[in-house]
Amino acid sequence: MSLDRALAPDPYDLLPQVPSFTVTSADVTDGQPLDELYAHTSVGGKNLSPQLSWSGFPDETRGFVVTCFDPDAPTGSGFWHWVLVNLPVSVTALDRGVDPLPDGAFCVRNDYGERGYGGSAPPPGDRPHRYVFAVHAIDVDRLEVTPDATPAYVGFNLAFHTLARATIRPTFEVRG
Repeated sequence: MSLDRALAPDPYDLLPQVPSFTVTSADVTDGQPLDELYAHTSVGGKNLSPQLSWSGFPDETRGFVVTCFDPDAPTGSGFWHWVLVNLPVSVTALDRGVDPLPDGAFCVRNDYGERGYGGSAPPPGDRPHRYVFAVHAIDVDRLEVTPDATPAYVGFNLAFHTLARATIRPTFEVRG
């Protein structure tokens, strides 16, 4: 079986441009391989979400949404690993393996069907996958979505409420 295919575009290159701000991590580095701590248990990882911190977002920010998306999954629609909704504006960092979530925040189901972070698990032998961790600064206290919303529906709502976005893109591969 061959997984040869065109390189998928970065999803944020396809959306209306918004200003950026800064996201940093003690755990992941832009363009560098993820540690197995952040990989899914199905590939021997610990399935922990990485530590993230952000700053420099617009003054009018009223809340945040944090997502992780793999555009390189061989699905035709990528793979949502994490969609953390309705973080209060007072929250500007998440600890590794964040639990419990800050008051009012929740996760919608990722593409594993779980409400929470789902670590990287590309097919063995496939090229390195990009994991786009994004922090979206939003202009409302809460997106009008429920925990039963899909990641696509959250993304649709983000299109109308994102003031600015910060991204960090580590990679991961499972050698075959």
